[in-house]
Amino acid sequence: MSTREFAESFAEAFNAGDYDTVASYLADDFQFSGPVPEPIDGEQWMGLSKILRAAFPDIKYNLRVVGVEGNVVTIVNQLSGTHTGDLDLSAMGMGVIPATGKSFSNPEEPGEATVQGDKFVSMHITPTEGAGLMGILAQIGVKPPQ
Repeated sequence: MSTREFAESFAEAFNAGDYDTVASYLADDFQFSGPVPEPIDGEQWMGLSKILRAAFPDIKYNLRVVGVEGNVVTIVNQLSGTHTGDLDLSAMGMGVIPATGKSFSNPEEPGEATVQGDKFVSMHITPTEGAGLMGILAQIGVKPPQ
């Protein structure tokens, strides 16, 4: 399987919320960075993804591959969804945010992912104004802590 095919298969599983398959694509030392205060590992990233899916059951990640050069995959991500479930941000000191029924649609966020062998070792999403978790919170009317 080419790097592009590998990345597109990963994107398809991620967009579908098939987290078992997504986890199988991640190296043990996988790191996610960008729209988070500090880089997080694969388990933390998967946990955040599952929290978002529980709060926004119709979430669309719209992750797509736009290019490949060697083992670096250029991606674009654009999240949208409707807040119909509880958003558990207890780990951030914000508690559980009950469903608001509000929809959000974040701007596109460019990024890169690095493949080694048959696993992703890193993914970096470029922080984009109005995107990420802070963009979601703003659109559903939740003020983050200062």
